[in-house]
Amino acid sequence: MAIILRGRKMWMLHCKGYKKKVGLGENGEPAYLHGKEKIEGEAVLAKKALNVVLSNKISLTRKLPDVRNQLCANLTYDTLLPSVSVIIIFYNEPWSVLLRTVHSVLKGSLPHLLKEIILVDDHSEEEELQEQLDYYLSTRLPTKVKLLRLPSRQGLIRARLHGARNATGDVLVFLDAHCEVIKDWLQPLLQRIKDKKNAVLMPIIDNISEETLEYFHDNEASFFQVGGFTWSGHFTWINIQKHELQSRRSPISPTRSPTMAGGLFAIDKKYFWEIGSYDDKMDGWGGENLEMSFRIWQCGGTLEIIPCSRVGHIFRNFHPYKFPNDKDTHGINTARLAFVWMDEYKRLFLLHRSEFKNNPSLFGDISERVKLRRKLKCKSFRWYLDNIYPEKFIPDEHSMAYGRIRLRNRRLCLDNLQHDEDKPYNLGLYSCHSKLYPSQFFSLSNSGELRRDDSCARVDADNSKVHVPVEMFDCNIEKGGKEWMLTKDSKIVHVETGLCLDGTQVQSEEDVFATACADVPNQFWKFDFYNRKILPK
Repeated sequence: MAIILRGRKMWMLHCKGYKKKVGLGENGEPAYLHGKEKIEGEAVLAKKALNVVLSNKISLTRKLPDVRNQLCANLTYDTLLPSVSVIIIFYNEPWSVLLRTVHSVLKGSLPHLLKEIILVDDHSEEEELQEQLDYYLSTRLPTKVKLLRLPSRQGLIRARLHGARNATGDVLVFLDAHCEVIKDWLQPLLQRIKDKKNAVLMPIIDNISEETLEYFHDNEASFFQVGGFTWSGHFTWINIQKHELQSRRSPISPTRSPTMAGGLFAIDKKYFWEIGSYDDKMDGWGGENLEMSFRIWQCGGTLEIIPCSRVGHIFRNFHPYKFPNDKDTHGINTARLAFVWMDEYKRLFLLHRSEFKNNPSLFGDISERVKLRRKLKCKSFRWYLDNIYPEKFIPDEHSMAYGRIRLRNRRLCLDNLQHDEDKPYNLGLYSCHSKLYPSQFFSLSNSGELRRDDSCARVDADNSKVHVPVEMFDCNIEKGGKEWMLTKDSKIVHVETGLCLDGTQVQSEEDVFATACADVPNQFWKFDFYNRKILPK
């Protein structure tokens, strides 16, 4: 006879923990399911972008390896450091993932520094995050873990503001709800903020696999990247800038970053409010990290990565939930920041999102943010590009032609075909979009680089095939074979080999190639925009 438990007794049993396999996922090792559980895990992964079935079987207090640089062990910190409020926003976050984040912060932080953990529930609907969560927090965790519930869905930005208003610590640390911290992660952040109040700090963010919950890290604990951005308004990771590498005293020195990812950062509480906190007219999620990045730099602060502070983060391949009314929150929020902070360079964002160009009603009133910029006497975006991000490629200043590159006789355009930009891939063709989407935004630079943002096209000169693939790779890597030229009759010629970019018999979603130049239609290309001053006569 089946016995059905309801209410408080069920929560009590549930809160004693899931049936966990001993040692599963310990030390950040990858974990795997088998049989029926594997099938269930894969189904949930496809739906929620995270293997919740596996997460439920891994200890909420699992041990992680100390992945810090060995030099970090030699650092000493002041006895008196600022106190911290850790603010974690969640919306329908899987129970085990959320609580593993909380336990990790409790376990990895010195108790006298951690004043409180503030959990802000952005009106979750999952049953396990209701009374069951209340019961767990009240019976299993110290009182410094506090839960605030919002009466309606507010989105990340306003939820974080709510948490910040209720915080009592000297420093605010914002974390996503799917993180695990490494030992002694707080002290380096707090010491730097004590020494430099206007420094906004990020830990090195390591990747935790959404499939196996493996904690990925660089074995030498020395390689990490800093933040960049695309002109379409998206965050990207870039290599540490050359001038920064040259000025750092050691591999564990604070490292300046042009932008931040936004999910994990520390900031002095008073400075957070003085510098303008968040734009509370932004909805949902997206764009707030670049807005804060530009504002901090342009208004006298600094953004830095602190190498001796490390936090693991689950990066999902897609958002497992929708925003209210399917609103384009990223586009609207980015338009707001572009019109407040980017000055004349907003034209490059508007190339991608032309609907915002003459229609301010789409992104709302920005007058208060403009007043804030004036009050803080902030610098121009030109200053930011010259002094903080001088490597940033500016298509309409650094190119002879840019935009979509389409075959003259077909409605096909060069496209990255959604390849991962972190590793080399072959350039392809796709049906031309009606708008200038990032996947089809290319430039032929003044120095002859055929590029998409920071990826450049090259042809292997040693390849003897008739049709040679065109490889896209990181422009900053010292490789030959990346110079191209645009002829008067609109061919794109690879200088080293003399081969022409060709789309003959290539269909949408297939790779383009370089081959011997000929007077054929599929070697004639057209850009959206040309710099007439430097085009071939």
